[in-house]
Amino acid sequence: MADEDNSTAPLGQNFWRLWSSASLSNLADGVFGIALPLIAIQYTQSPTLIAGLALAGNLPWLVFALQAGAISDRKDRRRVMFSANAFRGALLLVLATMVVLDVATIWSLYVVVFLAGVGETLYDTSAQSILPQVVDRTQLSRANSRLFAAELTANEFVGPPLGGFLVAVGTGLVLIGSGSVWVLAALLLLLLRGSFSTDHDGSTTMRADVAEGLRFLRHHRVLRNMALLTGIGNFANTAVTAVFVLFAVGSTSALGLTEPQYGILLTAFAVGAFLGTLIAERIQSWLGRSKTLTVMILTISTSLAIPAFTTNVWAIGFFWVFSGLTVVMGNIVMVSLRQRVTPNRLLGRVNSAYRMLAWGLMPFGALFGGFMAEWFGFTTLFVVAGLISLSTLGCMVALSDRAIAEAERDADDS
Repeated sequence: MADEDNSTAPLGQNFWRLWSSASLSNLADGVFGIALPLIAIQYTQSPTLIAGLALAGNLPWLVFALQAGAISDRKDRRRVMFSANAFRGALLLVLATMVVLDVATIWSLYVVVFLAGVGETLYDTSAQSILPQVVDRTQLSRANSRLFAAELTANEFVGPPLGGFLVAVGTGLVLIGSGSVWVLAALLLLLLRGSFSTDHDGSTTMRADVAEGLRFLRHHRVLRNMALLTGIGNFANTAVTAVFVLFAVGSTSALGLTEPQYGILLTAFAVGAFLGTLIAERIQSWLGRSKTLTVMILTISTSLAIPAFTTNVWAIGFFWVFSGLTVVMGNIVMVSLRQRVTPNRLLGRVNSAYRMLAWGLMPFGALFGGFMAEWFGFTTLFVVAGLISLSTLGCMVALSDRAIAEAERDADDS
């Protein structure tokens, strides 16, 4: 049976409590994300070692994502999110202490980034899986739009300039600030009312649970192709972002930006992303979901390649605005569809299996980017990354509006 249409009803207090916690969590993500490479270049100027941090941070999506999904389906998802953010906050406070005592090294950054990535797999998997338990399934597109607005504004718009400023003030300060915000975000989750467990009875093994989620994704043609599209796109994007700080920051770099200016440049993506959350539902209704995804691929590919043809910061920022605009619209389409067509008892495992494919290629993208930049130069890297992203147009054969609608009807009938 299809859900009753409550798409225009209020999202409810629980949603806004979740939204508040997610906003703070993503603010911490944004500050730490911009601060990490700026801290790292105080220890090394090697493109390979800098790119390796992105590898360490994303590697848990390859080696731990499936287990995180099974845990999300076995445990109360709010508790999993709470524990993950409290753990990440504690990690940064430990690293801040090491920095203040002048015992931190590039290798200690690697350890902290990897462990924080483990926490991220648990938090993000449960965060996407808990939403259908908080709002009606017909409200998912609107709820995801609100969450993406908060996520991208905090993570990409507020976080980067704030992180760049705090690094300029002091490394220890930015780490303490990020860690404290993660802890506060965890505490806000305690305000959610109700239970957020599934009907899992614990009678199956973790291995059997993981296998069930993998089978669902493997046999679902629409979700499988969306995961492949996202994975290849993330590979290309990470190849660029993992080393872009070396192209952009410093008096001898191509762009010659300071740390705060670098943070401001990264907000171009967030400006577009925020605008995208405001118009996503209207654009989706006008273009259809398939064309929305196609436009996303085209703009992402262009934004990755553009630094190969110009070092004009305003031109790069202009294309990044449009990339952010379409990325958030495409993400709302894909995340909402995954939540609609996946049974709640499987959602954690399917989310994690999806993300293992979609995000598991990011560590290899970071390695690829470091290798290409060091041996062939940034221009070649930007062009190749753009072409790799463009190749995902091949996935659109299986992602027509008709195929998407059929997937939703099959889920309603099951």
